[in-house]
Formats: sequence, structure tokens, C-alpha cells
Amino acid sequence: MAEYASSIEIDAPPATVFDYLITNEFMTTWMGQHADLEPHPGGRFAVDIAGHAIRGQYLQVERPTRVVVSWGVLGSTDLPAGASTVEFRLTETDGGTRVDLIHSGLPETELLGHADGWEHFLPRLSIAAPGGDAGPDHWQPIGGWSPPTTIDEGAHHDAGIRIRSCAQLSPGVDQRRHRPGDDPGRRGRHLPCTGS
Repeated sequence: MAEYASSIEIDAPPATVFDYLITNEFMTTWMGQHADLEPHPGGRFAVDIAGHAIRGQYLQVERPTRVVVSWGVLGSTDLPAGASTVEFRLTETDGGTRVDLIHSGLPETELLGHADGWEHFLPRLSIAAPGGDAGPDHWQPIGGWSPPTTIDEGAHHDAGIRIRSCAQLSPGVDQRRHRPGDDPGRRGRHLPCTGS
């Protein structure tokens, strides 16, 4: 199994960011077109994203520092509902909140498709949580959730992306990464996949 991890700084306090992980109205400002959330351990986690029914449960809800949900795609044989785990850790900073995301238990074939999704959605969270408008979401899964050969963050910056598996890539294939402080209009720095 593979793991994806990333972090992003958000100009809003942890309690505000936390609400964007547990309420139907706020969830869909940054991710998905419909949400049906019951934010307590064992409660429903259902978000429809680009025609995909993401289904799972809230596993841990620790206001305002941590949310853990199970995650999968309804009807998928590769990543069934609730088959993987997404953890959001919220840490107060001088300027707001640092969100550390860890998506674990991903099949190798799902890793880069989910990395592409998180690289799209986390910057949208960083716009929505401080009260901004992330705009209409036209994101679509790349290759029907199959792994691409690179990751592309587009015009948004993202802090510290780590991908802990390259099994679907040949050694030497580039992954793209933005570093904190990068010009948001630039493409990320290329990092070779070492197969680790």
C-alpha cells in the first residue's frame, strides 16, 4: 500500500479550518459538489467529487486539531468505500493554520491520481477557509484514477508534498513539486522518482 502526504498553510484559525472538514456547506466550497457528513466517530463521510461517490466514515474528530476519515469510491474494486484513510492535522501558526494531510492505505495504482486530486483541492481549501471564493470546480480525475507519469500542481503553491511510493513509475521519472515561497505561476521543481 502507498501513502500520500502534503501540507499547506492557511490564513485562518484552526477552528475555522476545522469547520471546512466537517460541515456539508463548507466542504463543498473547496471539494466536491455534494456532501452528506456526520462528523462523529462512526458517522457518515460522503462527498461526491466529479461524478465519483467518495464514501467512508469519520474515524476520529478532535476539535480543532484533527479529523480522520476512511475513504474510498462506491462501487470500485480498486479502492472500495472506506478502504483507505485520510488524516487532517491542524496546527496553529503565527499566520493561521498549518494543515498536514496524510492519505494512507492507497493501492499503488491509485496513488498518483489521488495526489493529483489533493494538489488541486488543498489550495482550494486555503482560499475558502479564510472566506474567499475558490470558484467553480471543474477538476476531473486524470486517467480515470489511473496513475499519470507526473504530478502537476498548476498555478497553486503547496508546501512539502511527499509521495512515499513510486512502484508504478520507472526510476528516474519526474514528479513535480512546489516548495513554500515558490512563485505560484511557476511549475514545480522536478524530483526524480527513486522507487522508494
